[in-house]
Order: sequence, then C-alpha cells, then structure tokens
Amino acid sequence: MFRAFAIGGFAALTLTTAAFAQTAPTVKAVEVSVELDAIGNPAAAAYWTTVADDLENAIVSRITDQIADDGVNIIIDLEEVSLSGGLTEQLGLADTRLVGDVKMTHDSDNSRFGTYELTVDVNSAKPMFPPELDVTTIPADSRVFYDAMIATFANGVVERLK
Repeated sequence: MFRAFAIGGFAALTLTTAAFAQTAPTVKAVEVSVELDAIGNPAAAAYWTTVADDLENAIVSRITDQIADDGVNIIIDLEEVSLSGGLTEQLGLADTRLVGDVKMTHDSDNSRFGTYELTVDVNSAKPMFPPELDVTTIPADSRVFYDAMIATFANGVVERLK
C-alpha cells in the first residue's frame, strides 16, 4: 500500500514539475543587416566586412535546437560599427563597439514582440577572451577581439529571446 502511494506520489510530482518547466523560446528566422553609414571609420570598414553574416551565424549556432516554423523572427540592424586603435584600448578608452537595434516579431503571437538596443564594446566582451590573453599586448583589430565581440553580441540576443 505504501509502495503504491509513494510511486503514485512521485509520478504526480514529476508531472507537476514538467508542467511548470519552461520551454526554450523558438526562432523562425534571423536577419542581420548593417548600414553603410554605421561604419565609424575606414579601419572599421576593413575590419568588420563580414560582421552581418558572422553575427547571424553566431546566433543561429546558439539556437539550433530552438528553430521552428512558429518561432520569432529576429531582425538586427547594426547602427554603429567602430574600431579604435590599440593605444585607446590599452588606456581603457575602448571605442571598438557594435551597437544594434534588435527587433523580435511573431506571425501570430503578440506576446512575443520586442525591441531593444544592444551595445557591446571591448570591456563587455572581455569575459569571452581566452584566460591566458593579455589584452594590452594585442591590437584591437586582432581576430580575438573580433570573435569576442561577435560572441558577446550573439549571447546578448539569445539571452533576451521571448
């Protein structure tokens, strides 16, 4: 009798817990664009040439198990793309940054709409740097900086999914 009650109670607890478990939000499409006038300087133009594709791929790689036809559409318009020189980075005057408007739309669910501005600079991207890296010894236009900036922006978008 106790055994049947314990098993039944455990099953009820499991079902209740599953009912309250939150499912990951689904995504239908990701689109990233950059305005030509958003590129802050000639050095940035050369540095950020594939930023739209790289950011889109970084976001998709983080949500591969959340892709569905009934998901949100993520639309990102990069408004500012700038690159500072190595000296300003070393002095903590980081000007290498990505700024974009992120919009989420849904074909039928009005609760899954949202818009916000996301800014990522070198200082916010530092947690993505390899631990052994000395940021004062590498230039701001290195691949490490670029990858960290893209990863930080992609993480920011994925964390805010509805």
